[in-house]
Order: sequence, then C-alpha cells, then structure tokens
Amino acid sequence: MIKTKLKLQTLLLLLLCSLFTSVNAQDKKITDYQHYPEEKLGWHLGTQAYSFRLFTFAEALQKTDSADLKFIESFPGQTIGGGIEGKMDYTMTPEKREQVLKMVKDHGIKLYAYGVVNADSEESWRQLFEFAKAMGIQNINSEPKREDLPLVGKLASEFKIKVSIHNHPKPSIYWSPDSVLSAIALADSKYVGACADIGHWIRSGLDPVESLKKLKGHINHLHFKDLNAKSREAKDVHWGTGVANVPALIKELKRQKFKGMLSAEYETNWSHNTPDITASVVNFREIVRELD
Repeated sequence: MIKTKLKLQTLLLLLLCSLFTSVNAQDKKITDYQHYPEEKLGWHLGTQAYSFRLFTFAEALQKTDSADLKFIESFPGQTIGGGIEGKMDYTMTPEKREQVLKMVKDHGIKLYAYGVVNADSEESWRQLFEFAKAMGIQNINSEPKREDLPLVGKLASEFKIKVSIHNHPKPSIYWSPDSVLSAIALADSKYVGACADIGHWIRSGLDPVESLKKLKGHINHLHFKDLNAKSREAKDVHWGTGVANVPALIKELKRQKFKGMLSAEYETNWSHNTPDITASVVNFREIVRELD
C-alpha cells in the first residue's frame, strides 16, 4: 500500500514537473526575443503581415517566426486561417478574438500593431479601439480623414492606445512629414504620432533621414524598407543594400531615442519573400551591433 502510494506521489510529481517545464518553455518562447540587439534600444522588430498578403494570418505567424522575429502587425482583411474562419477585421466577435489570441500565443508571437486601418463613423472608430484593447494591440496605424482627427485623438487618449499617421506615396494626403505633423496637431493627443514608412518617402522623392528628423519626438512606429532606386517604381531589396541608407536611419532613430515597433514590410517577391525578410533582419541586427 505504501509503495503504491509513493508511486502515485512520484507520478503526480513527474506530471507537475512536466507541466511546469511546458509552461516555462512557452514563457521562454514568448520572451526569448529579449536577447536581440534592437531590444536593448527599446525597439521591437517584427513583420507587417501585409508582406504575406498572399497567405493567411496563421501562415504569416509561421513566416514571422521563421524569420527570427517575435512581433507582428496585422492588417484588416487578411484571412485568419489555422482552422479559424473569417478575416482579421476589427468587427470580429469576442469569441473569435480569443481564438486568434490563442493562436498568436501558441506561435510565441506578440500582436503589437494593427493597420493600416480607417473607420467611417464615431461608432466604428470606437469599435476599432475596443478591438485593439481586447487584442492587446499597442499601436493602430491609420490615415484618418482630417475631420476625424479630433475624434481619433480623443479616443486614443481615452483608451491609452497609440495611433500613428501613416504615409502612402505622393499624392496621398499624408505623403509628407509636414502633413503628418499637421494631422498630429489636429488630433491633439500625446498618443497620436507618426508611422514612418521609409519606402514610401523614397517613392515620394523625400530623403528618409531628413524626414525622420522632421518628425522627431512624434514617431510611434515604422514601416521599414530599403529600395533599389529613388523612384516611384522602386522595388524592395535586402536592408542595407539599397538607397535608403539604413545605417543613417538607425543612427537617427538612436539619436531620437525612439521606442516602439519597426515592421518589416517587404512588397517584392510576394510568393516567397520570407528569405528576403530573414536576410534583411540579419543585416539590420548586424548594423545595430556595429553602431552600438
């Protein structure tokens, strides 16, 4: 009887140890990004899921992990996948939100940002912020109508969630840093800043380093890219091999003491760009180490 009891106790102890090890392994998987060189600067390097627009969000999570990245920015309209029906829209039900959050956690990824997304009424803007809060999203990238900016600023302050004005290329409304600064002033909230899209600045004929300088103190987020030419038709290339002057961009972000996420948005070789993103990440981290 005693031997049987001891065996049961031993089995129970082994079961608890196994469970504890499993939990620790999952925790380690979620937090093992802290050794990356950019993390020492308060930077979270991840992907914009739009890089994988030909795939599901579930596949985008797998590709993000395989590129040695632990953060993701989702975009509205992407099919969820992974056995979950529907799209990554902010109108999804609470039950579906929980399913998505579990899938994200199981991949060891953090859902940090959402965008580029807009809303068309006060009700839908509030719904967007409620979605972001429920999903643990810390930054919404958007290009609001100018008349919506005071409302966006009010909601950003209420929910304490950052909103970053994104720049598409000229002639879009926010193509220049000056127009972004004007929008930030209209929003009138410490939570509203800029999502600096490096590639689109280059396509608009702007110097990305000088554009960063203009936005000093207001940059919440970046869509990070390097391009093969200073042209509207330019293509993405591995970071550090194009015209963006990646070392100078990193130096300027360090000078500004930027804190936040940099989303890798690779819009070339759509069907097989994970190796391109991986190479860009390796280059980026090597430059950060060299400049440290």
